[in-house]
Amino acid sequence: MSAGSLEMIAATPEHLSAEDESPECLASLLSARVEPGWPPGEYDRNARAYFRERLEEGGADAAGWYVWYALWRGKSGGPPVLAGAGGYFGPPDDDGTVEIGFSVMPGWRGLGCATAMAGMLVRRAFADKRVQKVVAHAAPANPMSRRVLEKYGFIFVSRDETSGYDRFEVLTPPGSGQGFPRSPRR
Repeated sequence: MSAGSLEMIAATPEHLSAEDESPECLASLLSARVEPGWPPGEYDRNARAYFRERLEEGGADAAGWYVWYALWRGKSGGPPVLAGAGGYFGPPDDDGTVEIGFSVMPGWRGLGCATAMAGMLVRRAFADKRVQKVVAHAAPANPMSRRVLEKYGFIFVSRDETSGYDRFEVLTPPGSGQGFPRSPRR
């Protein structure tokens, strides 16, 4: 990721509505290029509807606790490219646990984008004094996601027999590195 930089932008209900309308509407709101095939992975219409509802219900307190867009800004000066999406499944629960997830467009895999996204999300979570633990799930058949989590200090905890996904956790804030994601735009 030395040829540019990654910027994370918190989604608003307007972003999620635009995304459902068309990739061009989302591109316009983000002032970014959205590549064919968007959205990546399991980040589908049902997930966006859930996140939009939570953001609308939670108002200002929910801002930043759901979807973040990962924009790759190259050195060429052109518009950034929407490389992936990641975020939280909500604010910390009563035990101080938050769960993260991330998905990267195929052309951006293996370039450090997912690692940078996961790192930013974990650091941002631990910046909130309520957070005691960050968890993530990965399919055993998805070695790339597992490697990203392990690189960032997550440890395997258990396998969910119902879903088949492995649970990973990190209990301490990571060392310094990339900056925190940007706050939601108002």
